[in-house]
Amino acid sequence: MSVAIGVGVLLGLLILEVPIAFAMMIAATTGLYLTGGLPFVASYLADVYHSVSASYVFLTIPMYVLMAQFMAQSGMARDVIRASDLWLGRLRGGLGVACVMASAFMAAIIGSSTASAATMSAAAYPSMREVGYDARVSVGVIAISGTLAIMIPPSIVLIIYGILTELSVGKLLVAGLVPGLLTALGYIIAILLIGWRRPEAMPAQPHFDAGAAVRALGPVWPVLLLMVLVVGGLYGGIATPTEIGAVGAAGALAITVLMRRLGVHAFADAVADTLSTTVMIVTIVIGAMMFGYFLTLTQATQSLFAAIQDAGLAPWMVIAVLVLIYLVLGMFMDQIAILVLTVPVTYALISQLGYDGIWYGIVITKTVEIGLVTPPLGLNVFVTSGITGVSVADCFRGVAPFLLVEFVVLGLLLAFPEISLFLPNLMS
Repeated sequence: MSVAIGVGVLLGLLILEVPIAFAMMIAATTGLYLTGGLPFVASYLADVYHSVSASYVFLTIPMYVLMAQFMAQSGMARDVIRASDLWLGRLRGGLGVACVMASAFMAAIIGSSTASAATMSAAAYPSMREVGYDARVSVGVIAISGTLAIMIPPSIVLIIYGILTELSVGKLLVAGLVPGLLTALGYIIAILLIGWRRPEAMPAQPHFDAGAAVRALGPVWPVLLLMVLVVGGLYGGIATPTEIGAVGAAGALAITVLMRRLGVHAFADAVADTLSTTVMIVTIVIGAMMFGYFLTLTQATQSLFAAIQDAGLAPWMVIAVLVLIYLVLGMFMDQIAILVLTVPVTYALISQLGYDGIWYGIVITKTVEIGLVTPPLGLNVFVTSGITGVSVADCFRGVAPFLLVEFVVLGLLLAFPEISLFLPNLMS
């Protein structure tokens, strides 16, 4: 009965648009009170708040967010897209390819899909329109390219998944590298095909200025150096993800200050945005841990296991059902909210079935990535629409051709776990 009441309270609060963190806290507190009384609730709340806020692993989040904020506030994304444009603009669809490459480049620094989409909307859209790109195609390329930041390390989503499941955050981040690059390659192929079928939508630039292209690389090399430092440090096991995040944040600050790209006001804005983002994420995770403990205490997870065993579903059928559920949830909910609500239950389930937790993290990250560009929520689409002024409907139409790429890559990740596990298995 307490499970039904707790879940009912959660659903009711979500319908009333109560923030997900507080909805989970209230629902979990209600359920725990019905289960063990007030002393039990008070004891558990104190333990959860302390364990989360004092966690060393949680320092990973503010460090990567701070690094991303320094790079975003400095406007260095514009340098990346300009250099990519000068080198690839002569190719039909080259500016779209440049946008994808710049987004993959910045994903290794920013770590947030919505931040990447916002940055690229401001940096790439005017250039695309100036050379004659179709508005719908332009926003579609920008919105879909922004999703790369959810997979390519350092991904905030993968960090949160690692915290919730107590898996190695370093291995999870490295596991996202190959799937992220594979996705970027798929986008590039789709752009070239669109340019071939609709040349008027993606005109090629008439001239290649080698001198300007070489000069444009000047402001880009520090960003490349920082990306190599972060990804190389993670893969090489030189330091923990938290330490690499701190080094990355310090490196981003040093680069932007030395290049005179970060003033006092921009620095203050970066720190303020980092604080607000970190507090939001920590609060959500606290709520998720409380609700997950409530479900475990009331045997809800064990009951789910028993129901699946009684149904006689094959393990691959269970994975297929979970993927379908995540795809549907991605249409209506934020990716972090999806993780914190579902991972405590589904991770225990797939572990019971013998699946690799790191592979599963990459799969569900891909599903919530798809949710960023599918209606009705499609957060990346709304961000791109708001900044470019293109209607939401046209933005969704522009993204539509790239959804085929997403589902092909998802199928490959499901069929060949080695794509996700190859690099983590090589790590020390």
